[in-house]
Amino acid sequence: MTVAAVLLVYAAYAGTVGSRLLGRARWPARAPLLAIITYLAAAWSVVAALGLAGLTLAVHATALGGGLSQLIGACVLRLRDAYATPGGAAAAGLGLTLAAAVAARTALTAVTHLRAVRQHALRHAQTARLVGRPDPDLGVTLVDHAQPAAYCVAGPHPTVILTTAALQTLDPGQLDAVLAHERAHLAAHHHRLLAIARIGRRVLPFLPLMRDADTQITRLVEMHADDAATAGRDAGPLATALVVLAAAGPAPGLAAAATDAVQRIQRLLRPAEPLSRVRRQLLRAGAAALALTPVLLALTPAIVALALGRLPAA
Repeated sequence: MTVAAVLLVYAAYAGTVGSRLLGRARWPARAPLLAIITYLAAAWSVVAALGLAGLTLAVHATALGGGLSQLIGACVLRLRDAYATPGGAAAAGLGLTLAAAVAARTALTAVTHLRAVRQHALRHAQTARLVGRPDPDLGVTLVDHAQPAAYCVAGPHPTVILTTAALQTLDPGQLDAVLAHERAHLAAHHHRLLAIARIGRRVLPFLPLMRDADTQITRLVEMHADDAATAGRDAGPLATALVVLAAAGPAPGLAAAATDAVQRIQRLLRPAEPLSRVRRQLLRAGAAALALTPVLLALTPAIVALALGRLPAA
């Protein structure tokens, strides 16, 4: 029961306070991809903690019964004590119900969301190719439209879509930067990162961390694509292009003008100092710790019990 309680407390704390801590941090804009990984690790550690809390409630009455005791021998007594559940079979049933509910909701949400996203992307790409025309020189599908827009559609048929208005409005340098930005989205598979965040939000929509992870990752993938598009080149053309596209209004898909345009423009024109190598390593370790924490919390009593079980009797 203690293990389950700790996991539930962790889920509640990370899902609420963790959101505020990450939201106050200033480093994510300096390392967008690392920030994305951290948000996803934190958010999905909450889902894992809830599922494992249910399983640990059920261990005492289920996993360590009967035949398993012959395999583990004397260690079973210590393991049963470590995962003791005062409620007995009733608490074990409740735990199994919780674990099954978390697993079923996650699986159903993932399948539904991924199927819907795939179908939408496929229809969008097909429609763009029907109404537009391929431009081999630019590597885009050109669509006649009065609104300047450039965006990409991921999925079975990755496509970069450019309107004729954007082609006429942007100069060659700006156009090259915008297309590099859109190709960076596709190359980095940003749509998958967004899907993982949105599935988490739908699984536990009442937790601030899940909502913030979705919102922040939507913003951070744009910054990551900006960094890829401007690597080794002047950021001015992309910043100017963002002004033009943002003034025209948001476009669908992973669009260059879709999210926090003003902040992105300021970031491009006044780049911050990159994070030091040591700080990056520490943040990577922190993200890994977030991902592993629920598993370690669930297994620690078992590891301790097994270790003590190997000691000779006094």
